[in-house]
Amino acid sequence: MKKILMVASEASPFAKTGGLADVIGGLPPALAKRGADVRVIMPKYEFAGKSKKLVKDESTGLWEESEEKKTLTDILSENNITIEHLCHFYVNLGWRTLYCGIEQTVYRGITYYFIDNEFYFKRDNCYGYGDDAERFAFFCRAVLEAIPHLSFTPDIIHCHDWQAGMVPVLLEAQYRGLDRYCDIRTMFTIHNLKFQGVYGISEMKDWFGLGDEYFTNDKLEFYGAGSFMKGALVYTNLITTVSDTYAEEIKYPYYGERLEGLLKARERDLSGIVNGIDYEQFNPKTDIFLYKNYTKSTLKDKLVNKAELQKSLGLSVNEDVPMIGLVSRLTDQKGLALIECVFDEIMQEDVQFVILGNGDKKYEELFKNAVHRYPGKVSVKIAYSDPRAQRIYAASDFFLMPSLFEPCGLGQLISMRYGTLPIVRETGGLKDTVNSYNEASGEGNGFSFTNYNAHDMLYTIQRALAIYKKKTLRTKLVKAAMSCDNSWDIPSGKYMELYNKLRPQLNE
Repeated sequence: MKKILMVASEASPFAKTGGLADVIGGLPPALAKRGADVRVIMPKYEFAGKSKKLVKDESTGLWEESEEKKTLTDILSENNITIEHLCHFYVNLGWRTLYCGIEQTVYRGITYYFIDNEFYFKRDNCYGYGDDAERFAFFCRAVLEAIPHLSFTPDIIHCHDWQAGMVPVLLEAQYRGLDRYCDIRTMFTIHNLKFQGVYGISEMKDWFGLGDEYFTNDKLEFYGAGSFMKGALVYTNLITTVSDTYAEEIKYPYYGERLEGLLKARERDLSGIVNGIDYEQFNPKTDIFLYKNYTKSTLKDKLVNKAELQKSLGLSVNEDVPMIGLVSRLTDQKGLALIECVFDEIMQEDVQFVILGNGDKKYEELFKNAVHRYPGKVSVKIAYSDPRAQRIYAASDFFLMPSLFEPCGLGQLISMRYGTLPIVRETGGLKDTVNSYNEASGEGNGFSFTNYNAHDMLYTIQRALAIYKKKTLRTKLVKAAMSCDNSWDIPSGKYMELYNKLRPQLNE
């Protein structure tokens, strides 16, 4: 049995700010079903994320959620989870000697270890502090120091993103010769190469006790600074990222964030594996947030969701008018510049546009103004809400996601699960998961365009709207989208293949 220790800065439901938490919440249970002993180690934060407390609106019969911050204590209480103190020890971080507690719990059959240090982690948010580098330097050191105190010696330490990036470096530089560590292999997953943990060399020398020989161009040095992520990419045994296409893209300057040379040099050790989504959370058959549940055999009930959402948002109630949904951070990365360029041309079509998200003020203002310019055709909510998001996924006919770059993307996976056809740009995971409709073969589960060009996007939207009028074909594409397997089942199998490659002697 493979013993895997996942190292990450967040994991759903215990702390969540983004997609990393969803991966660490969803992948370990899928690996456990394949026979692996998977455990997760993460900081013990005070903050756990935005509140997801559900309250039923008696006037509508719908479930809503509050927007308050939620603590780890709230999460434990709501899920009836108990957490216990396992042990404590002291960690040397340069000249500092710091308390480190280890606490543990079991959730969905997975053991979670929490690194406890109130000075670093008992705060109102997971990130965004001036000492983030020192906080996660402590975290990396504490992970390795914790191993002798656990009744578990991993075969493989699987690290995620820059916050865990120094674990492979320290393992090779300072722990490899010790009995408990000598056979451990490492894997590092890039979730977004843009965020690399770049900090001063003198500080990194202080925190980690590493000499000048580690801060050279072929190791941790990065344009005059030191990089947690670069260290991981140099020292880890295998590298993965969250889609096949993104694994290729980051080997070239446009996407490589100045690490393309290193990634090209290690391309034999680099793999792309598309993320999955939680099929229990995202299921139109059981989703409590929907106006009416449905399956691909009862698509008429999807139209009930469309009509009810139109009514609630003040849009014209008409099932024959195609609805485009957009659930996104409103930033350049998500392709909002393309939408801004041709928004008025899109709205000349017989179409409705429903937007949910927040971000750059210029895009927020663009959409808020559009509500007044196109009454009955545009709805915008500058916020984020899971219930509203899932109603948009269920009610919309198309889901627009024209990203500038997208390592994996979850929106297109969720939309297909709900029978909403994605319209995407062919980058990263969007290219790997959306099969653009082909007139010759009649196959497809969405629509895509290649170039980052506003009029290419507009043409693709117009093409999708033309297909919408062909009800039989439209229904065929919707069922094809809903039949795709974007669960964690396939990705977990690919991860197991890589684990077997790292420790083949443990294969059963």
